[in-house]
Amino acid sequence: MAAAAAAPALSLAEAAPVTAVLAPCPTPSRTFRRRSWVAAICRPALKCHHSRPLTAVVAAAAAAAAAGDSTSAGVFHGECFVVGDNIDTDQIIPAEHLTLVPSKPDEYRKLGSFAFVGLPTAAYPTPFVAPGEETTRYAVIIGGANFGCGSSREHAPVALGAAGARAVVAEGYARIFFRNSVATGEVYPLELADTGAWKECKTGDVVTVELDNCVMINHTSGKQYKLKPIGDAGPVIEAGGIFAYARKTGMIASKSA
Repeated sequence: MAAAAAAPALSLAEAAPVTAVLAPCPTPSRTFRRRSWVAAICRPALKCHHSRPLTAVVAAAAAAAAAGDSTSAGVFHGECFVVGDNIDTDQIIPAEHLTLVPSKPDEYRKLGSFAFVGLPTAAYPTPFVAPGEETTRYAVIIGGANFGCGSSREHAPVALGAAGARAVVAEGYARIFFRNSVATGEVYPLELADTGAWKECKTGDVVTVELDNCVMINHTSGKQYKLKPIGDAGPVIEAGGIFAYARKTGMIASKSA
């Protein structure tokens, strides 16, 4: 994924529609109530629909994998990296690496190489990014509750995206991490409908995440997990973040204007 350019300063008139897209929902979900308010997109959530049988989804994912592409039309396929509850931003990207500037391509790649280096090696002996590498082999991160708690640093989802991860599938998120994931467009913060996936899945399992069907399939274990709809956050992430989405939809002037 290419590094995002530094966001320009907006006038009050330009900022208004962007703020509206990231306005907080009036009734936060149960998962988030113990945290501060969340900035999420308050439009009717997109419904999951079984546009294709799951067998077709798996076949499409396998074809994408054979072609060397882990993503195709909202399908993310590859190995997963599994973590537990309360993974904080210091574990995702320690503070000493926050001097790296994501808008600079070489520093963006360097940021990805440090993703999850704050995890304790005793609990997580397998590194997310192998030593000497800049990208990860794991396309999907599976976590427990309160993923991304801690500081408000945008570097956390950026580091995961820079490393090559496409989606985080967790039981719940710290609100600021969810917001930053949407705003930067780096990873899809997908929420499980039920608990326990991170205890049943293992790092290295091959999984497929299908956005339209709201499902994650663990091909290694044969189990399936229902996901909550990503809603209107999906198009924002797909566009590359909130500024790219605002320009794409005409909320603010495009760079070429």
